[in-house]
Amino acid sequence: MTPLEIALICMAVMFILGVPIFMSLAIASVVTLVVGDLLPLTVVHNSLFDGLNIFPLLAIPCFVVAGSLMEYGNITNQIVDVVKQMVGRMYGGLGITTILACTFFAAISGSGPGTVAAVGTILIPAMLRNGYSKDYAAATTSSGGTIGILIPPSNPMIIYAILGNLSVTAMFTAGFLPGFLVAFIMLTTAWIIAKKNGFQGDTDAPPFSWRFFLRSCRKCFFALMTPFIILGSIYSGMATPVEASVVAIAWALFVGSVINRALKLQHIQKSLLEGAMICGGVLLIVGASTLFGKILTFEEAPQRMTAMVMEISRDPKVVLLMIIGVLYVLGMFMETLSTIIILAPVLLPMILELGIDPIHFGIVLIVTNNVAMLTPPLGVNLFVASRIAHLSVERISIAVIPYLIALTIAILILAFIPEISTWLPYTLGYGK
Repeated sequence: MTPLEIALICMAVMFILGVPIFMSLAIASVVTLVVGDLLPLTVVHNSLFDGLNIFPLLAIPCFVVAGSLMEYGNITNQIVDVVKQMVGRMYGGLGITTILACTFFAAISGSGPGTVAAVGTILIPAMLRNGYSKDYAAATTSSGGTIGILIPPSNPMIIYAILGNLSVTAMFTAGFLPGFLVAFIMLTTAWIIAKKNGFQGDTDAPPFSWRFFLRSCRKCFFALMTPFIILGSIYSGMATPVEASVVAIAWALFVGSVINRALKLQHIQKSLLEGAMICGGVLLIVGASTLFGKILTFEEAPQRMTAMVMEISRDPKVVLLMIIGVLYVLGMFMETLSTIIILAPVLLPMILELGIDPIHFGIVLIVTNNVAMLTPPLGVNLFVASRIAHLSVERISIAVIPYLIALTIAILILAFIPEISTWLPYTLGYGK
């Protein structure tokens, strides 16, 4: 067997045995180096260090900590209150509120499961109190949480930009229009299901009044300014994404402790611990994948895959559909960041040769990975919503099928109309 075959077979066996992703990559790499006599073993520690010594990765734990602080600091509640006033009384009003709140909170946390936890904790009980079914409440919250990895700041976008040697700001900018498209399609789906089942809005909410709405906006001014502070610091050129993530923490501490007076010392400790745990998991995978990627590069795996795919078709749209199909299957078994870290270095040379814009491909890759959050057995959003709604993952998996269909429609639109992803970054000069 060739070293490439040894690496792929060993990695597949580790996955089947249930070995964690980072260990599967590391073991497959070391076995290949030893058995295949491919490279000196010194490449192991050098690759692990190179994978971790990437400055933009610092933004990930900071955004996670900021999102957690905002949840504890009552910022999420205030955002939900304002959104509920706009749409709370219409059919499916609380479901629509959930998706809008997820869209707004996504511009703070950058995490899909984190968005589900923050918004679902507030709105799933509210939906149940107003006669919504558990299936609808859990499915809507799970689906709304997928917007968390598309609206900037987004942790998967940071990883993809690093791997593709692209501007993080360009990827953030590219995520806006696709994020709003996905949100609109999700909103429409939530409304149709609610209308069909007769789910009314929040019966306790007063009729919409501009006077009360503006008063609420003034009361929650600092909470509503949060995404503008974070994203504004990036697009104004005042801060890099890493610096903006630190700004997000400082703003969350200020609003949560000084303005809302809800943030306590134990909340700060929990937020720091959550950020450290998520960052630790990501860095382990990044380091191991860097080592595995060197073996793939040495064995010319990207070139071989390109040649194999081009024997089937040279049409960029057909190739994108093939990649989307593979991602649908992989998403059932692999976590989003792991999928991006493993596949991006292999697929990028191929899509560049086919003339596909790397920013467009990144958006398609990330939005397709949204499906992974809603498909068992991995489906992290399903498990978070299951815990909040006290409903089995199996029932939620069935309830999210309409949202999966809607998400698939959004993916196909984005795949066939690249301008939705590329127009904004190139117009603003970030994609050059």
